[in-house]
Amino acid sequence: MKISHAHNKADYIGILGSVLCIVHCVAMPVLALGSSFGHEHHAHIGFVSLDYFFILVNAVAVYFATRDHKSLFVKVLLWSALLIFAISLIFEEQNIIFQWLGYAGSALLIAGHLINLYICQIASQTKLKVS
Repeated sequence: MKISHAHNKADYIGILGSVLCIVHCVAMPVLALGSSFGHEHHAHIGFVSLDYFFILVNAVAVYFATRDHKSLFVKVLLWSALLIFAISLIFEEQNIIFQWLGYAGSALLIAGHLINLYICQIASQTKLKVS
């Protein structure tokens, strides 16, 4: 029997947002090779850069995944990962280290959401056994 917790959707959205960001960050330089689409031209959705879109999606996912969470570890992990992720995307043009921090932030967000799913699944199963 599959057990879901209240944050289930937020975790999956956070994982998806982080994976899409990684794919975007890896694919864009490859697509830019041999074209006039240079590194300084970021993809946009309307007037919004995809970088800010990914920050927004992940911020919403982290908020909903942690808002009622009892685990301080999960809260600190997800909010710290989001901070690293957001700062790295905002300052990625300044230094190459921010590009690598962006990958690290994405990986930490994915790991944090997976840990959150695991912890909440165990907690839900424990409640079932006790009931």
